[in-house]
Amino acid sequence: MKKIIVPVDFSEQSENALKTAASIATKYGSEIFVLHMLELSEALVSSNEQAHYEQAVFLIKLAEKRFETFLDKPYLKGIKTTPIVKHHKVYSEVNAIAEKHGADLIVMGSQGTDGIKEIFVGSNAEKMVRNSNIPVLVIKDYIEGFEVKRFVFACDFEEENLEAFHRAKKLADKLAAELILVNINTPGDNFLSTKDAFKKINKFLHLAKASLEVEIYNDYTVERGILSFSEGRNADLIGLPTHGRKGLSHFLMGSIGEDVTNHSKIPVITFKI
Repeated sequence: MKKIIVPVDFSEQSENALKTAASIATKYGSEIFVLHMLELSEALVSSNEQAHYEQAVFLIKLAEKRFETFLDKPYLKGIKTTPIVKHHKVYSEVNAIAEKHGADLIVMGSQGTDGIKEIFVGSNAEKMVRNSNIPVLVIKDYIEGFEVKRFVFACDFEEENLEAFHRAKKLADKLAAELILVNINTPGDNFLSTKDAFKKINKFLHLAKASLEVEIYNDYTVERGILSFSEGRNADLIGLPTHGRKGLSHFLMGSIGEDVTNHSKIPVITFKI
């Protein structure tokens, strides 16, 4: 976690993300790239008309000025911080920025549950998660001295989740955190007997070349199971695999991943499959 990207819109939520990133950076000697994406139209940016050009320049200069104030904070003292302003709100560009700077993590703030404004309903965080090739840490509130001792990673242990599992394990090792693996078993068509569930899990662990225990937790829904299990284990972080633009993995079909991220009081990190 030597290089962290923090997308900001100068809101309280984005400052919570920046504070959390600063906490991580202080502990691991990370560099922070603070990204602001302007919503300038292509017509405005590419126009040859003087008025349009001047308006675009004004908005860019305004963002740069806001950056000066936004980044002038005591908690950033001693941390190498690089502001980046992009003309358009194109989330796929984040991968190019991450690749260019060799970033390892994106930290993003959210409001969480708020009716139709829930984070994953066409929100910035959803678009970031779906487009990012690197892990995205979504936090609700600033956590002073952010530290992960217990890291719950939930998946259905299908082979497509192997890469996400390896990323989660690598992160747990970096954080010196206990990695707690869980499979949520629910009633209905997806129900598996204990024997069948462990047969599937053992095959996954064999392919992953990992020797770890996996807990099977029974609940009425996957999202409820993830939240209840994580809270019961006093988890500091919940990890979930995602399919990116294709939506969440079939394990997180529908609104499961969305509900977990929206309703969890615990920070959530996603890993693209």
